[in-house]
Amino acid sequence: ISGKSAAGKLIFSHSQGEPYFFTFGKSEIPKGLEMGIGTMSRGEKAVIYVTKEYLTQCPLIPSVEGITEIHFEVELVHFVQVRDVLGDGRLIKRRVRDGRGEFPMDCPLQDSLLHVHYKGMLLNEEKTVFYDTRADDNGQPLEFRSGEGLVPEGFEMCTRLMLPGEIALVTCPPDYAYDKFPRPAKVPEGVYIQWEIELLDYEKQKDWTGFNFREIMDDVEKIKGTGNRLFKEGKYELAKAKYEHVLREFNHVNPQDDDEGKEFSDTRNLLHLNMAACWLKMGEFRKSIEACNKVLEANPAHAKALYRRGMAYMAGGDFEEARADFNKMMTSDKQSEAPAKAALLKLKKEEQETHRRARQQFKGLFDKKPGEIAEAGEEDLGEELSGESHDTGGDGVVLDEDKEHLLEGTDPPRLGIWSRLWPSGRRLITTLGLDRCTIL
Repeated sequence: ISGKSAAGKLIFSHSQGEPYFFTFGKSEIPKGLEMGIGTMSRGEKAVIYVTKEYLTQCPLIPSVEGITEIHFEVELVHFVQVRDVLGDGRLIKRRVRDGRGEFPMDCPLQDSLLHVHYKGMLLNEEKTVFYDTRADDNGQPLEFRSGEGLVPEGFEMCTRLMLPGEIALVTCPPDYAYDKFPRPAKVPEGVYIQWEIELLDYEKQKDWTGFNFREIMDDVEKIKGTGNRLFKEGKYELAKAKYEHVLREFNHVNPQDDDEGKEFSDTRNLLHLNMAACWLKMGEFRKSIEACNKVLEANPAHAKALYRRGMAYMAGGDFEEARADFNKMMTSDKQSEAPAKAALLKLKKEEQETHRRARQQFKGLFDKKPGEIAEAGEEDLGEELSGESHDTGGDGVVLDEDKEHLLEGTDPPRLGIWSRLWPSGRRLITTLGLDRCTIL
């Protein structure tokens, strides 16, 4: 790289020895020069004209006073792509060798079967290697399907952004490496990991073009089975993605007779309800209710949908709506009477617990002087936010038709007292005894 004034006077030259290295976004070269280099390809030579307003002061040109324009002669010898995957500087992917194709069109962004070689290292001074596919697995590459939770989350996120043939160096924080994934024996808890990954190739998941109905439904069972496994492992986001994928593809499936239509409809309903279970576990109660509504719109007496929607209502503190669903479930399907009664019993306990906590929360509040009420409220709220909780354990209620897809093993995330009472203000007033006040 060299720079000359508009009159042709040489201002600086760096054309001998090692190339000049700089990092994009660090103000190490003038802003205009950085913008121009950003449009170049490897090995390209160019002249970049930068006027005064883009001649920012930097280590390359410490002083720009009196300079109105510089003509930079640049040869882009090499560059290393660095990507901040999470946006917080913790998960960093550095491209070491370019791959084949165009980014991102030729990356395995969708769920695919991938073949990679990788070397895992601890991020310490010795760069201790804890696994190397070329040395520890008879030289065989790792084969895995993305979207199935088979590798650490940070590993998969970065691999999805690679091109075939690319080699990348990934620095990963512990919560995206092995703190939430089966940890190799040589990897301590809470350490940063560095992977050197080579994406050999990948195979995209086949679509259903040319499939007959039976082949489609067989493939659906495989995908649904994977989703159920992920759910049982607590990977609700990944499980939800599997169900969502099938539901999207179902928009292009046309059953040819009544039997196929019934199987198609039953499977679609089951997928919506499995989606509802995922949303429930993730604490997204309204989205869980919406997923159940898609089933109930076609069949308002669908016992399983009523049960799951009732559980979502109860988790969100909407006790009256939950009671209505459980009662309707009990009257519309005699086989569901036992689980409906169990759900109503659980609902009663939840209401009693919520009211007990409300009474405790506001105990003595109205005995204080007017000037003391705000202070008392803040104190009680502080106790609530400190993390007090009352775990009631799993509900253990599963419909007979749900045994194949046990997606209600434990309670959904519990809401705090304020969140539970907010949609049911009338019950709060009753609890405090304010409904018995008389205006004289």
